[in-house]
Amino acid sequence: MNRALRRVSLICLVLFVALLINVNYVQGFQASSLANEPGNGRTISATLQFQRGSIVTADQKVVAYSKMNKNFGEYQRHYPFGKMYAPVTGYNTLFSQTGIEGAANKDLAGTDPALEVHNLIDLISGKQKKGATVELTVNSAAQQAAWNALRASGRESGVVAINPQTGAILALASYPTFDPNLLATLDGNKLNSNDKRLLRDPAHPLINNAISTTFPPGSTFKIVTSSTAFATGKVADQNTPVFAPTRLTLPGTTTQLINDNGSACNNGGNPTGNGKVPLIFAFTVSCNTVFGALGEKLSASALQAQASKYNFNNPNLTLAPGMRVATSNFPLYKDPAQRAGAAIGQESDTVTPLQEAMLSAAMANTGVPMKPSLIQKVTAPDLSAVQTATPATLSTPVTPTQAAHLQAMMTNVVQSPDGTAHATAGTQVTGGITIAGKTGTAQNGINNSGLDDAVFTCYAPTTQPQIAVGVVVKGGGFGADAAAPIAVQIIKAYLASQGKG
Repeated sequence: MNRALRRVSLICLVLFVALLINVNYVQGFQASSLANEPGNGRTISATLQFQRGSIVTADQKVVAYSKMNKNFGEYQRHYPFGKMYAPVTGYNTLFSQTGIEGAANKDLAGTDPALEVHNLIDLISGKQKKGATVELTVNSAAQQAAWNALRASGRESGVVAINPQTGAILALASYPTFDPNLLATLDGNKLNSNDKRLLRDPAHPLINNAISTTFPPGSTFKIVTSSTAFATGKVADQNTPVFAPTRLTLPGTTTQLINDNGSACNNGGNPTGNGKVPLIFAFTVSCNTVFGALGEKLSASALQAQASKYNFNNPNLTLAPGMRVATSNFPLYKDPAQRAGAAIGQESDTVTPLQEAMLSAAMANTGVPMKPSLIQKVTAPDLSAVQTATPATLSTPVTPTQAAHLQAMMTNVVQSPDGTAHATAGTQVTGGITIAGKTGTAQNGINNSGLDDAVFTCYAPTTQPQIAVGVVVKGGGFGADAAAPIAVQIIKAYLASQGKG
């Protein structure tokens, strides 16, 4: 009997020691990871017991805040502008976060290590814990104009506006989009129902078209092609004469590249389409054959390397920690026939509206693209600064002199009566604001069966630029008709907000 008791006691001791070791291991080594598990009910409940920090625009408009819901006895997230800022704020639900809510979650939740001292002081002084305030780079006037314009178009579209000197995002809008208030509910059943409805929506409102959808760039890619021609010495400056055929037969094929409506690239001195025209004229009226011919002459590696300097082929670009941007794509086109098509923005070229804005921002900043950013400052509850954005350059694809050539060409697209964007973005429609830009009408669909996407990239004013904008309207047709007016509205609203309109 004693022997049996000893065995039972020994087994119990072993089990007790094993349990003790497991408890200590969980507390010592797994506490953090378990606390961060998405389905951890205790963690979720704990975060709802204190006020999450607000998200505000650069001009201090509150776009996300938390308020006590007396029915649940917990703090609930509110988005006063709903759909307008959804692509920026994202959402904060019981189980997950997206957008800035996800990128700055530790700051907003007050759990970032930089806030530990503030939390300790609040604990000692008996104050309730509160998250930090995240200040965006977004300008509310520009964002309002962007949202109004996209909503009026009624088409799948995206737009981004950037400060060329700093890379600060001034506006970021997507259509269609969603109301994040639907996902901020504290009712789990209602949350699941709303989430499923949004996921089933054929318009895909949860997709952020400004940074997560890629489109063909069309003729806006001629900025990169021209840039490569300057950087490699194939073309000296914007006035260099370049071959301008009416039809360009692509190497090794019977396929002919043509200009819009099959017209000659004629500045008055090339009526038969057998001669040359200045590069600036070909850019102004967007002659496909000229840039297709340039694409054939430029090496595959040179074109791809130059595109990469403008942030194509970069899978690691983010606007804030974890807020990843879809990769704009420009493959290595070894076939000269493909390269000719790629040089005018077709083939497998893809861009996000952000990428389009970055192209013009680089030109506005004398050829230097800046790293885009969406968070300007993080402020602790005691109003002390926890984090402040610092501008950073991405690369130097062209020299200031070469950038000046491209600036002159982009200015001509809008300001010259011959320019493809003159009728919709010239000073006669902007109230005197001078814009420089490039239009794009991108074919898409199988065998180009889809409606053309309208693309426009630009900056303003042409002297001392303050804003660069990229717009893509899926199925919008001509870039000058559908996309350029959207950019104009944003530019006018932003400059007016700065007292410069």
